[in-house]
Amino acid sequence: MRISTFVAAALISCVGAVPLEARAVLEVNALAVEGVLNLGFHLALHGYPNAKKCTLKNVAVRKEWSFLTTTEKKDYISAVKCLSKKPAKTPASLVAGAKTRYDDFVATHINQTLSIHGTGNFLAWHRYFTWAYEQALRNECGYKGYQPYYNWARWADNPAKSPAFDGSATSMSGDGAYIPGRNNTCIPSPKLCNISLPPGNGGGCVKSGPFKDFTVNLGPVAPIISDSHPNPSPNGLAHNPRCLRRDISRAASSNWTRDADIASLLRTSPTFGAFASRMQGDFPAGFLGVHAAGHLTIGGDPAGDLFASPGDPAFYLHHAMIDRVWWTWQNLDIERRLYALQGTLTVINVPPSRNATLDDVVELGFVGVPEVKIREVASTLAGPLCYIYV
Repeated sequence: MRISTFVAAALISCVGAVPLEARAVLEVNALAVEGVLNLGFHLALHGYPNAKKCTLKNVAVRKEWSFLTTTEKKDYISAVKCLSKKPAKTPASLVAGAKTRYDDFVATHINQTLSIHGTGNFLAWHRYFTWAYEQALRNECGYKGYQPYYNWARWADNPAKSPAFDGSATSMSGDGAYIPGRNNTCIPSPKLCNISLPPGNGGGCVKSGPFKDFTVNLGPVAPIISDSHPNPSPNGLAHNPRCLRRDISRAASSNWTRDADIASLLRTSPTFGAFASRMQGDFPAGFLGVHAAGHLTIGGDPAGDLFASPGDPAFYLHHAMIDRVWWTWQNLDIERRLYALQGTLTVINVPPSRNATLDDVVELGFVGVPEVKIREVASTLAGPLCYIYV
């Protein structure tokens, strides 16, 4: 079997056709190169796990936002806006605030948050969730590309200057309007300030780019900002229309999503449990981790709310990067890691619950995709999935 696709992917991952300021060879990309070559040789020896559905000829290639052409970026943005204008499939009797197809995804994440974070299914659930969103963009809004990701490391020193957040017409919009006099943000909560983040240069409604007039309908449930617009219902599912707010945080990105941080996560996590736990952070120890830091790099409302965070369209670029890092970790030792799993079914095992298994089901409510088992989405080339990253 030819592995040229994987060799090409490895080379593009290492440098790629990206802006000059982003062309430094990152260690995280070097590890992706090593992993993707391992994957290519593994497939050459063993074949594709689901050859009837996924082959070298039709495998999708997910790219970093800055790899996309101007047309590709605008097509993605248009598809997201399209999804936000189509009617919801979630019954109003269950989620009164879900008004659009975009809201179907937010509602599902809110409803399942306490069983998909700090759990054994965290990575698999979000992999399938992000894929389902990609399919909705393609199948319902005519998008021809695939889900892009945001490589935190490239712009960790100044995320507001990245092509994803520079506020241009080909960005995911920029920062919020500046609100002076704000206090530091406490993580995980104002009453339990294990980590204190200084305010950034935003805080208000997004002021530039394609999503400056985007409406957030659901949440918040557990906002990190003190002046949030509270949801009429404690569960965050009532209709609560408001602007998209951001507070792009250089403090979050420059301390926890640097190239060295991601590379260390990949190099020093021998087990799935160690990898997933470190990725999600250790707040009591003052360690934010790349997952929370990525969300808080965006900040504001709803990105700063664990429950309603998919309400910000940048969520999916962030979680595609989460998935890429997991994919890389798997590829670095495919035989031992592809189906590795640890963790329980409740947030950091509170209340105590059984261990997750590969036969546990991932279901996404009214998002519109079938239930799958974790084992079906453990590989990005198996089950309903068929993609790789560059």
